[in-house]
Amino acid sequence: MSEEPQNKGAGHRQRLRDKFLELGIEAFTDSEVIEVLLSFGTPRSDCKEAARAALARFGSLPAVLDAAPQELQQIKGMGGKNIFALRFIQGVARRYLKQRIVGRQYLRSAREVADFLIHSMRGLKHEVLTVVFLDAAHAVITSEVVAEGTVNVNTIYPRELVKEALRLNASALVIAHNHPSGALKPSEQDKALTRNLYLLGSFLHISLLDHLIVGEGDTVFSFAEAGLMSGIRAQCGRLLGSLG
Repeated sequence: MSEEPQNKGAGHRQRLRDKFLELGIEAFTDSEVIEVLLSFGTPRSDCKEAARAALARFGSLPAVLDAAPQELQQIKGMGGKNIFALRFIQGVARRYLKQRIVGRQYLRSAREVADFLIHSMRGLKHEVLTVVFLDAAHAVITSEVVAEGTVNVNTIYPRELVKEALRLNASALVIAHNHPSGALKPSEQDKALTRNLYLLGSFLHISLLDHLIVGEGDTVFSFAEAGLMSGIRAQCGRLLGSLG
């Protein structure tokens, strides 16, 4: 009698690998993607049921990747090594998206910048303010989180933001923050923050090009696209004119 193989799922995982090599990620269901990621942590374990349970609990692939470790631990069959695999691939994706935009001309790559911001802010339970610093040709220098917590005109320190812009020799900025509630409509505080930063930047010849609000899923509100930036430029222009 032949001895039963120790690793019963080896054939299944090999079929998934072959499927990816032949057809790409588009041929995979979200459950299969999660299963493969989990197997990176425990390559000799059957991760199919844990993947299905995680998807059923959180509802989508992004939600699984964004889930906190303590939430993932509640999934049957999900251990520390599996969670490490999920968190690691999430971190790799975030770094890839961030580095991909460096050197790109913002006006031509606004969608890629938005993709990075969505990925870096999606699923956060608190607000963060990220600044994308641009050079004189509006190419991306880098992006940094400059504030966490409640993001409004009373909690942002413009001096520190401008100090960093000067250190990087930035000529323009794009700011972005998330609304954990998922709402995209800018508040009066959001508008006031944008006016203040635009005005401060004007004194130092640093242009504020846009303010993005990241909502739920892949939704983004752009002050520039909505026409709010042109209104803010006009308001600040009148104010600066009266000072001159």
